[in-house]
Amino acid sequence: MADLTPAEVRSLVADILTELSGAVMPSQAATPSAATSSMPTPSTPTPAGAGTPAAAPTAAAAQAPMAGASPRPPSGPTPRVEVADPTTDRHTLGVLDPANPTGLTNLAASTGARIGVGRAGSRPRTRSMLLFHADHAVTQDAIFGTVPQSVLDEFGLFAVQTQVANRDEYLLRPDLGRLLSEEAKATLDQRCAKRPNVQIVVGDGLSAAAVTNNLGKIYPVLDSGLKAAGLTVGTPFFVTFARVGVMNDVNAVIGADVVVLLIGERPGLGVADALSVYSGWRPGPGKTDANRDVVCMITENGGTNPMEAGAFVVEHVRAVVAAQASGIDLRLLQAGER
Repeated sequence: MADLTPAEVRSLVADILTELSGAVMPSQAATPSAATSSMPTPSTPTPAGAGTPAAAPTAAAAQAPMAGASPRPPSGPTPRVEVADPTTDRHTLGVLDPANPTGLTNLAASTGARIGVGRAGSRPRTRSMLLFHADHAVTQDAIFGTVPQSVLDEFGLFAVQTQVANRDEYLLRPDLGRLLSEEAKATLDQRCAKRPNVQIVVGDGLSAAAVTNNLGKIYPVLDSGLKAAGLTVGTPFFVTFARVGVMNDVNAVIGADVVVLLIGERPGLGVADALSVYSGWRPGPGKTDANRDVVCMITENGGTNPMEAGAFVVEHVRAVVAAQASGIDLRLLQAGER
């Protein structure tokens, strides 16, 4: 077939776009388009000066009327594709005609795992894939988000930073998130009360949403509960780019009996605002997770209620102070093996 002229290419592209939009005029549907009927046949010589166009025209240029040509009829309204929010119902089963509908329903209700979602041939169903991508987007917001200053101001928390420079480095260098910057150490030395019974620290961790959504409910319970138990509570503060091990560096400056760290957990595909509370008896250099205790999955989205968790942490701290031990040492003492 001979090469098309630029004008013929524009006309052909415009017809294709019109058909795809679902707005083909009745007369166009019944008869071949003008572009099709005017296409040169192999026996028709190519017009003088016509050649291969340098580049295909844009859709806007294709729809613009050519000089001397009659105006093209409007292409109709822009097509709209409505997609329901996939997160509104997480438990819709996608298996078509299951052998045991009741059993599948009960199994799916017993776990938050993605089971019974069905498939389209060898691939996931559209709704399942949309939900997966939506949940993944929420995890990214949690990881790369920041705790609003208003949340810190509500509880009088000043902020210090670890040796991490930015969020990308935080994800690549967990070791730096366990160490306070020299400026942070100087600030804590200047502003914090020394050697309290309990030091409360708040860290962003891997989910800013965990702190933003839960601190307002758990912190008042912790603060009032510890003081009601007759324990002195140090000056609270916030650590940016914090890892759990920062407890050791914090206590090297403050010297508390117990350090309680509220920190955002790694978000999951479904729950991205879970908070953890780590605690340890006199943490310091060389202390590890074996010397710490943790209450995790603190969230109103399918986890432990923050206020209930706060009350539990208060009772746990009282046990740590009484035993002067935490982690494995506390478990061995409680089991009577030490």
